[in-house]
Amino acid sequence: MEFSKMQSLLYVLLFLCTIFLQHSTVYSIGVNYGTLGNNLPPPAQVAQFLKDKTTIDRIKIFDVNPDILRAFAGTGIFVAVTIPNGEIPNLVNIRYARRWVGNNIKPFYPQTKINYILVGNEVLHWGPQNLIDNLVSAMRTLHIALIRSGIQGINVTTAHSLGILESSQPPSLAKFRPGWDKGDLAPMLQFLQETKSPFMVNPYPYFGYSPEQANFALFKPNSGLHDKYTNRTYTNMFDLLIDAVHVSMKKLGYGDVEIAVGETGWASAGEAFEPKCTIPNAASYNGGLVKKYNEGTGTPLLPRRKFDTYIFALFNENLKPGSLAEKNFGLFQPDFTPVYDIGIMRGTAGVPDQPAPTPAPSVSTPSSPVTKPPTQGNKKWCVPKAEATDAQLQSNIDFVCSQGVDCGPIQPSGACYNPNTLRAHASYAMNSWYQSKGRNDFDCNFSNTGAITTSDPRRRQMSTWRRTVECLAQVCITYERIQIYLDVEPKRKAATLQD
Repeated sequence: MEFSKMQSLLYVLLFLCTIFLQHSTVYSIGVNYGTLGNNLPPPAQVAQFLKDKTTIDRIKIFDVNPDILRAFAGTGIFVAVTIPNGEIPNLVNIRYARRWVGNNIKPFYPQTKINYILVGNEVLHWGPQNLIDNLVSAMRTLHIALIRSGIQGINVTTAHSLGILESSQPPSLAKFRPGWDKGDLAPMLQFLQETKSPFMVNPYPYFGYSPEQANFALFKPNSGLHDKYTNRTYTNMFDLLIDAVHVSMKKLGYGDVEIAVGETGWASAGEAFEPKCTIPNAASYNGGLVKKYNEGTGTPLLPRRKFDTYIFALFNENLKPGSLAEKNFGLFQPDFTPVYDIGIMRGTAGVPDQPAPTPAPSVSTPSSPVTKPPTQGNKKWCVPKAEATDAQLQSNIDFVCSQGVDCGPIQPSGACYNPNTLRAHASYAMNSWYQSKGRNDFDCNFSNTGAITTSDPRRRQMSTWRRTVECLAQVCITYERIQIYLDVEPKRKAATLQD
């Protein structure tokens, strides 16, 4: 009898402890720490701020900055580092990989809790082909170099844009792009499965935003999107994209590999042609993401699953190339002032700002991905940025023309060969890719050398060509007048002398 009472009391205590832990746990999330600004605080201040003032417990950087690695030593904050894309061919050599680990990891680990090494960023999407061909070999060799250096607590992976998907709606029909699926992603997933490392993706509902699906993109109430093949209903675009990745992995036989979210976020300000970039939208998306992460609900196909997630980005960065939006993805201003509250400050964790909900539009399931032609109110084109170099423009042309896009019009005698300039040809190629992929903003990134415009570049090119033609015509007319003058004037003078 006494034993039974004690057993009942134990169950009650365990239940109360569970409730207490659920309500006292401080959840955490990661953030991308970029450094493209001339007014950013030093890394030591950043590390102290994140440790003392926020619940952020992991960062991802886009290089192997030794100042940042030193600053985060002893903070307990995880750090994911990124190897530049250009280093990939070198890393296939084990001696080079060993030296790289010796120079960039061993001096800081384990004092700095490095948890991931990303071998390049969005390599498959941007190429060029020699980097794609060497990517998996570089990842394997780097893993071996870590083991031989006595380091076993760091996972090797790489981050992918969702350009690797041929389709994502509905998620049950999603699949990787042919060519990349079995040629590159299957061997990569095999490596990740063997090393228990995550498949890292960069899902951005921001790029798939449309006014009609605003609530679906921003974690606001909506009627949802029903996938009739799995009988699952999606209430936000983030879940849809993650499940599309999972289904694509599963179709290759690697559904058991974990998924990590390398980048996702929303700009809080932008140009006049970027009306989605507002503080309420950014707060709604990132706040909804934090709330979802804290609740641990997972996705319809991966319930109760938590994914390592890194919001883009920590700070607004005033030197980032591109439109105003690119400079305003930060959660904080450079003086550590929050741009908006998403519940990551200590004392407010889990209570993000939620703007007032707007009416929920219905979201229908398309039978297949549809590429919409530009309409009168939705005309956008992809053009090269002014600062893009000739080498970058040629690389963009080579990439697009190698992916099945018809580049005949910019060949000699082609309809768009003139004006015969590298920039004009790159503009044609980049815009053809952008339009053919459905006019997603991420399909105009081209390693930060592309920009979205609402001004038809063909009209500008035609204007330039027309001015050239008109100028030549004027020259011809002037020449003809001179010829006439030279021909007539001597005869007139001769006639005058005779008179």
